[in-house]
Amino acid sequence: MRILIATDAWRPQVNGVVSTLTALARNAARLGNQVAFVTPDGFPSMPLPTYPGLRIAWPNRREIARRIDDAAPDAIHIATEGPIGWAVRAYCRRRKLAFTTSYTTRFPEYIAARSPIPLSWSYAALRHFHGAADMTMVATESLRRELSGRGFRKLGSWTRGVDTDLFRPDHPAALDLPRPIFMSVGRVAVEKNLDAFLSLPLPGSKVIIGDGPQRAELEARYPDVKFLGVKQGPELAAHVAAADVFVFPSLTDTFGVVQLEAMACGTPVAAFPVMGPIDVIADRPIGRLDTDLRRACLGALEISRTACREFALSRSWDRSARQFIGNLSQLQSGRFKRSNRQLAGVTATPS
Repeated sequence: MRILIATDAWRPQVNGVVSTLTALARNAARLGNQVAFVTPDGFPSMPLPTYPGLRIAWPNRREIARRIDDAAPDAIHIATEGPIGWAVRAYCRRRKLAFTTSYTTRFPEYIAARSPIPLSWSYAALRHFHGAADMTMVATESLRRELSGRGFRKLGSWTRGVDTDLFRPDHPAALDLPRPIFMSVGRVAVEKNLDAFLSLPLPGSKVIIGDGPQRAELEARYPDVKFLGVKQGPELAAHVAAADVFVFPSLTDTFGVVQLEAMACGTPVAAFPVMGPIDVIADRPIGRLDTDLRRACLGALEISRTACREFALSRSWDRSARQFIGNLSQLQSGRFKRSNRQLAGVTATPS
């Protein structure tokens, strides 16, 4: 199957969406599929308001059409609701082509944390966006229930995975810090709720890996915390493996792939009992969920690192890719196939 994925989030960004799509393309290819991307590359862009480290593209209609036509996909998937996503959605609507979407980021909550725009307005816009799709894929059952309650329809499941060859427990970084080490990895921004972690009275050391618009503020407020900046690949895995507890304080993430990456390194997770952690950890002996995050952090110190690694081994990206492709194949037997068959033609390769 030739699959085209449209995304506003792409390299050099470092986030869960980019990691997920990269892993999906790699594993879909192993399963005999061809994946092409429509990304911001080649389009003019501008800094995202309130987040100058991120840029948003401004695609033009003709170039979007050319890229899609050149890819000649059997299936079109829109991964994000930004300008690229809207442009590809418009293309599909003009040509009466079926497409799928995924809901990966709780933008209404992110926007509400930075502006006075009501949640109801943002959710209305997202319902409109995803309402035209033949299926909107979500990572967890909690998210499916929430979106269903907000009026979203045609929801399907697409879980996430982890690269257990990269994220391993056997080569931890040598961190010369007092133990235990409590670590968090991700975007250093207000929506990640890092204050809830950094303000805790915990023994040992606190470490933050990542960058973002709130970093300077948090570094000034918490001078005893070690901010190590962005790390990727083996270096990131080695640092996560060196932690005693991985702290995931977010209240807004829809999944949190970093939880699986931590467990693949044998590092137990401490989090609030909210969407994402509830779906990944639940009552399994791989982490601690508690409305008292300090209690969760201290409780996670007692968890078996072997149990964490064994759980992660059952959550492969291959499994995630098969589920994604299965969703597309299911739709191929109905309207999706009939409406997209006119796109058959030129073969595309992953970009």
